[in-house]
Amino acid sequence: MWTEWTIATKFLREGKAQSTLILVGIAIGVAVIVFLTALITGLQSNIIQRTLGTQAHIKVQQTEERNRIVALDPSSVQLTIESKRAQRLRSINNWQQVRDVLDTLPSVTAVSPIISGPAFARRGESLQSVALVGIDAPRYLRIIPVKDDMIAGVFRIGAGDTVIGKQLATDLGMRVGDKLRLDGGQGRESILNVAGIFELGVRELDARYVYLDMKQAQSLLDLPGAATVIDVTVDDIFEAQKIAERVARLTGLKVESWMETNTQLMNALRSQSLSTQMISVFVALSVALGIASVLTVSVVQRTREIGILRAMGSTRQQMLRVFLVQGALFGLSGSILGVAVGYALVGAFNTFGPKLFYIPIDAWLPFAATAIATLTGISSAAIPARRAAALDPVEAIRHV
Repeated sequence: MWTEWTIATKFLREGKAQSTLILVGIAIGVAVIVFLTALITGLQSNIIQRTLGTQAHIKVQQTEERNRIVALDPSSVQLTIESKRAQRLRSINNWQQVRDVLDTLPSVTAVSPIISGPAFARRGESLQSVALVGIDAPRYLRIIPVKDDMIAGVFRIGAGDTVIGKQLATDLGMRVGDKLRLDGGQGRESILNVAGIFELGVRELDARYVYLDMKQAQSLLDLPGAATVIDVTVDDIFEAQKIAERVARLTGLKVESWMETNTQLMNALRSQSLSTQMISVFVALSVALGIASVLTVSVVQRTREIGILRAMGSTRQQMLRVFLVQGALFGLSGSILGVAVGYALVGAFNTFGPKLFYIPIDAWLPFAATAIATLTGISSAAIPARRAAALDPVEAIRHV
């Protein structure tokens, strides 16, 4: 390959202007691919993190109640007008056993039973509808780290203490240490001390969530020993749907993954990924056409030189490899320069940009971009290389 390498680099040095232009074009194309891919990946990661920062990956609930229609004699004709049955707050049957089964699944990282239901929060003349969330604190904090979102007081529940959201505290005019009256209906009331105030960053949650100990919530909701939901997190969030289906088969309960409850978000993420792929394909295609056109012109310009080399004993395979080496050099050099420019753009965005989110760069991205650009260079050089290898030495020498 030394001979082919020497001839290829000599041809490139002789056409410095063409070589420089195509290298700049490749570098710009690779930089666009690297920066755009990193940008979209960072944006998607930020959106998912914000979305899943306040919810579990999988929710396990009791199955819905359905109407039971008594079967008549097969010879009879039955006309039925059926309305969907109203759903009441119910506990998951044998939820302790379900929790223990979920703990053993290899892909599950955290399991937390919850009892959740509606209530009213009162303070003086103020009345707000809230959602009671009774939790097992050590388990729940592994799923949603509310402790990290405390803006006042401490995260302490049980023994007459509760933690409420910032918006609810504002609506009721409450501070840490104030007394909050919770009304679960039918005379079930409790007065709790506000130990802390949190801000999850979602207005609806900050205005409604009231965290309690499970026993306190069970008493207010008149469901002793109950758990209405089991929250689950998994190690791979994009496998949540498959794991949810497996949990549903194991338990026979209603199981929903975050992908089902955030359908619009998933559609947006897929659209972003598709757009990025399409842009990358078109950029790669333009780079390939640029390399192919430059090498085609190079073959025409060096027809006589190619003929002389063939006459001196160079084989068709050697001439083929000369132009393939040129294509590989274009792709490799341009991609290295483009990756450097892409990193610079990412660094500039993270340093001087709007700082809405941080763009990380996966370790595989520079290597993937370099490999793709190099293979594109070799592939795009194939047609000019075959044309050069097919030249007849006598006709090539007569060409000029």
